[in-house]
Amino acid sequence: MSTTVRAATAPAKATTRRRPPRHWSRYAYIAPAVVFVAATTLYPLYYNISLSLYDAPIQKFLAGTIEFVGLANYAEELRNPELWTGLRVSLIYTIATIALMYVIGLALAVFFNRKFVGRNAVRAAIFLPYILPSVVAANVWRWILDGSYGLVNHALMSVGIIDAPVFWLGQGSSALVAVVLATAWTMAPFAMLLLLAGLQNIPKGLYEAASLDGAGPGTRFRAITLPLLRPVSLVVALLGFIYTFRTFDTIFIMTKGGPGDATTVLPILAYNEAFVNFELGSGATINTLMLVIPTVLALFYFRATRKEDAL
Repeated sequence: MSTTVRAATAPAKATTRRRPPRHWSRYAYIAPAVVFVAATTLYPLYYNISLSLYDAPIQKFLAGTIEFVGLANYAEELRNPELWTGLRVSLIYTIATIALMYVIGLALAVFFNRKFVGRNAVRAAIFLPYILPSVVAANVWRWILDGSYGLVNHALMSVGIIDAPVFWLGQGSSALVAVVLATAWTMAPFAMLLLLAGLQNIPKGLYEAASLDGAGPGTRFRAITLPLLRPVSLVVALLGFIYTFRTFDTIFIMTKGGPGDATTVLPILAYNEAFVNFELGSGATINTLMLVIPTVLALFYFRATRKEDAL
């Protein structure tokens, strides 16, 4: 008779999944940035939108007796012809600046997309206008275009192109061109930086294959460079629009919105309503309306890029 001995097996130990420890220090690192953004961006945005719903002339604002009027300020501003004039000037100024900024930035990007002696030094010098404070850049352009002692008048008169000084900032058409040039000069290095990164990501083999097929430089640029730069170009245009559409300091320093309403863009109009006419509610309303167009363009861009990624 045989007996079978079964080895006792120890019961399996229940395993519990340990949660990773929470490192609260990471939140401590980002807390100052969150507080700073909330204090300098989110709260002013909320307060501006809130103030746009009140009838708030400076007397009532200081006395604390402003009255809630709902959307009445928006209805009044939408009937105001100055708003539509300011919108027209803003769009002309913004579109012209973006076009000029893109052309200059693309030309510089193509130029720096090759090796030559002193490239880094020249590129750093070209990037200087972007890192200059806009107040400094605007004052430089105001001095260059000054009618009495400006550099442009001196150069043109010395070569005999003009006989008498021209007050560039005192004439409607030339004043708008001047602020477009100043803003594009400031923003072109930023466009160059993004477009140069896009150029360096284009495979060199595409250009070599096109050269073997007999394509010249112009054909290669139109058929390869521009299509492959399209995503970067859209980013440059969107960021340029957001920055340019809300530009205030450059125009205020150079022309203060004049002569007449030739350079009165929406930020200048909002400033005049709030701090010249002392209608704080109207100024806040114009500021809020200025958010609509860039927001719509940004949503359209993100939707378009999402569709492209899905294909």
